[in-house]
Amino acid sequence: MNKKQKNLLLRIIIAAVFFVPLYLISEGYVDLGIPDWGVFILFLVPYLLVGYDILKKAFKGIMNKQVFDENFLMTVATIGAIVLGEYGEGVAVMLLYQVGELFQSYAVGKSRKNITELMDIRPDYANIEVDGELTQVDPEEVEVGSIITVQPGEKIPLDGVVVEGTSALNTSALTGESKPVEVSEGTEVLSGSINMTGVLRIETTAEFDESTASKILDLVENAASLKAKSENFISKFARYYTPIVCYAALALAVIPPLAIMFLKGSGAAGYDSALSLWGDWILRACTFLVISCPCAVVISIPLSFFAGIGGASRQGILVKGSNYLETLSEVRVVAFDKTGTITKGNFEVTAVHHTPIDEAKLLEYAAHAECHSSHPIALSIIKAYGKRIDQSRVTDVQEISGHGIIAKVDGDEVAIGNDKLMTKVGTEAIECHHVGTIIHVAINGEYCGHIVIFDELKDNSKEAMQALRKVGVQKTVMLTGDAEAVAKKVADDVGITEYRSQLLPADKVTCVEELLKECGEGHRLAFVGDGINDAPVLSRADIGIAMGAMGSDAAIEAADIVLMDDDPLKIAKAIKISRKCLRIVKQNIALALGVKFICLILAAFGIANMWIAIIADVGVMIVAVLNAIRCMIVGKL
Repeated sequence: MNKKQKNLLLRIIIAAVFFVPLYLISEGYVDLGIPDWGVFILFLVPYLLVGYDILKKAFKGIMNKQVFDENFLMTVATIGAIVLGEYGEGVAVMLLYQVGELFQSYAVGKSRKNITELMDIRPDYANIEVDGELTQVDPEEVEVGSIITVQPGEKIPLDGVVVEGTSALNTSALTGESKPVEVSEGTEVLSGSINMTGVLRIETTAEFDESTASKILDLVENAASLKAKSENFISKFARYYTPIVCYAALALAVIPPLAIMFLKGSGAAGYDSALSLWGDWILRACTFLVISCPCAVVISIPLSFFAGIGGASRQGILVKGSNYLETLSEVRVVAFDKTGTITKGNFEVTAVHHTPIDEAKLLEYAAHAECHSSHPIALSIIKAYGKRIDQSRVTDVQEISGHGIIAKVDGDEVAIGNDKLMTKVGTEAIECHHVGTIIHVAINGEYCGHIVIFDELKDNSKEAMQALRKVGVQKTVMLTGDAEAVAKKVADDVGITEYRSQLLPADKVTCVEELLKECGEGHRLAFVGDGINDAPVLSRADIGIAMGAMGSDAAIEAADIVLMDDDPLKIAKAIKISRKCLRIVKQNIALALGVKFICLILAAFGIANMWIAIIADVGVMIVAVLNAIRCMIVGKL
């Protein structure tokens, strides 16, 4: 508990200690001969002690012309009950309302604390070696290319590459994976990971603002600003609902007694006097106000989404807003990019065919032409070449989207890419009968063979497709720029229902638009990708899901959901989390409005008293908040 919550708890306890004996006295269980005015003054002590902040907020609301809120409802209802002589019930309503407020505050605080602890990945400092000694500096001051030292137990402050040392890293705050990750020289490491065993020297590859920890914190902090339709509905509902029930309570207090007096007279209606007639209906109106307080709905719905986003974060699934969580629950079609999404993106050169020149020379030309590209295929060719790249040998580099690269190497024009690029440079590609990604090479307009590159499937890609079918996804589609043979083999191996091959980036957007038209009413389409070419498609789909750890910055920026550890199985898990969250939201709306509606009718007919009213308000709020917190429990989904 924080200081404010402890203070409220102390006030509740002291007020309760005062209230219990006073209630026994007021109800005649204990007779101390205290006059009625004395009991009234004594009851004001626990009332003001526990409720002064509610009265203060109600007064401020009236002064600021923002009258209709739960503080106003409680103030009018409790003061009305006390004025009518129902001292015990008036104080009990305020006391139990504050008990509910304390519980709600504690529950929200605890869920926030869980997320804060989970996302406690912001590094406080970075160790830089100065004159042979380690000096702690602000991570924001560290430039790209600097060497930092990370000791056991410390957080890695910036993304980088290990240049010295071996260790095990705890990456659970980033990926939700509890198993330590072994790292050594040459391994890329992410900020926010905790160094567990050995000392590491790391060359930084990103500034603090561009590092993984900063991006994750930014996503989580901004998630609350993007509200779901359910949340927006509740906000609008509360804006109109509260004034309506206030006017309804006023009508209940005034119209029936006037009607009774006009038609029958107070005596004929069973009342001792006109005063008792008015007192009865005003008390009913006060009870009506207590029941009508919309706290259970207004508090529990945003809390449900907040807890759902927090629960997803714990599993390495970052959702940028509750609106995306709501949309995800309606997904029935999932489209995938192939490379890095279904496959590992770890390309290896497996063969060189139909080359009239030495294979090593062909790889040398190809590697130099690709030296400015960060695409996994380019990196695999450079790796197969295995020697230092001299970039001064390379000039006039042109990257042709959806085709490949044309560059001059030692003055020779090298074209490297697909068969469309070969046609563009005026030569004919020789078809390859091996399954894999085929990269054709032409030098000075002459065809010089092709390179066969193979990309392994992710270990759980097949299992991920089965999991999606189990959660009700009706269609899975793979969109790839690869040849028909490669696309068919991958689709068959993992169990994807449809595929589209040999697509340019613009073609993928067209395919997604066609799939969106095919989706039935109330059904949504998600696209899963990781590369920079996927950014337009991620934006166009109903829900864009980016593979975060190895994905490009542009893809992560364009996506609505980021999977931190590139595990396709987590797509189905994210859908399960979203559906559980929406199910709980609907349960809370039905529970709160259903109970309140019934009790409002009972109050209007004089059947429900203040005790039933406070149970209908505080009791329902506590049940709804407890139900909302269930959204965080997603580990076994």
